Amino acid sequence: MVRDFLELSRPKDWVKNVFVFMPVPFALASGAHLDARVFGLGLLAFCLANSAVYSFNDSLDADRDKVHDKKKHRPVASGRISKPAAYAWAAMLAAGSLLVSLVSGSINAPIIVGTYLAVNVVYCLGAKHIALLDVFLLASGFVLRVLLGCALLGVPPSNPMLLCSYALALFIALAKRRSDVVKGLDETHRPSLLGYNQAFLDHAMGIMAAMVVVGYALYSMESGVLVPSRKFASLPFVMFGVLDYLRLVHVHKSGGSPVEVFLSPQILITGIGWLLAVIWSVHLV
Repeated sequence: MVRDFLELSRPKDWVKNVFVFMPVPFALASGAHLDARVFGLGLLAFCLANSAVYSFNDSLDADRDKVHDKKKHRPVASGRISKPAAYAWAAMLAAGSLLVSLVSGSINAPIIVGTYLAVNVVYCLGAKHIALLDVFLLASGFVLRVLLGCALLGVPPSNPMLLCSYALALFIALAKRRSDVVKGLDETHRPSLLGYNQAFLDHAMGIMAAMVVVGYALYSMESGVLVPSRKFASLPFVMFGVLDYLRLVHVHKSGGSPVEVFLSPQILITGIGWLLAVIWSVHLV
């Protein structure tokens, strides 16, 4: 039973919270102070909120998941956990996430965590069935992660960073929908798929990919914490990462699970390269 509830919470998906760390090197270079306790509790609160949303969504989608090749093995869809028990677990996790965010001491952390929970309740209760609205709401979760990172460090987010983050989040969400279309899933599994086809999703992903690169380039140019001669040192890693994600989506039919893509060897190595380039660019070492 414990193992089933742990699976329902999907701790592996917490890897998406890497977005919380995106502002860290830039903020530290600008003179911000990283309080490990505040940052750690804020991150834990968001992880608990993630698991609350997964549990709530799996309970609502249990009947649809039963006909999915992979999702039918999830705890609620397979019957190992009852729907009432899953709803109760989701409520406990949500309450815990809000409590931990309050304890963190960050003024804005509870607001961001609460907003994330509210947006996902709207998403789960019906917004996910509306084409485009579903991917925009999915993308908002990644942007809220970036905002949480800024809040925990006590720094305001810059507009170019928000542009780049939201474009990247939309890119990832569109890739997820493309994977559904390529697999032949239809409205019986996800009603919003009626509003998509592969050609549209390919074009939309291309637009978002370009916006990610342009947005990051703008941020690099405008940022006052980057050493002038090193402003674009990390840009090639962003370009490579975006193109490699596209390659995985188009060639290997990946994208259905962002976590699996994030954990692919080349994306991991690219992420490490980006971090090292950023650290060098802001002169932290």
